[in-house]
Amino acid sequence: MASHAERGMSAPPEVVFNTATDPDRSSAWLPEELRRSGDCQVEVVDAEDMRARWSTADWSAEIDVEPADAGGARVRLDLAGPDHALADEILANLDREVADNLTAG
Repeated sequence: MASHAERGMSAPPEVVFNTATDPDRSSAWLPEELRRSGDCQVEVVDAEDMRARWSTADWSAEIDVEPADAGGARVRLDLAGPDHALADEILANLDREVADNLTAG
């Protein structure tokens, strides 16, 4: 089963994409259910168009980050796996991690 979620973020798209694809930050925003197998690796599908994918034997997630009004970003997430209801939670977690990234930097 698959789900789709979208969320606006008040950070430049490059910051959102770099935060999402930073392996050191994935534990802060990817839920435990999606990280527990230990073989979850990010694959940058298209750096110019800011698309990336994560997958394991049980699930896959793909994000697409694009510019939005006022210098923000729009993030789309497609999630397939046993608990597809996590899509909104994943984007909320990513939004918090991006905000923390901006505050720290």
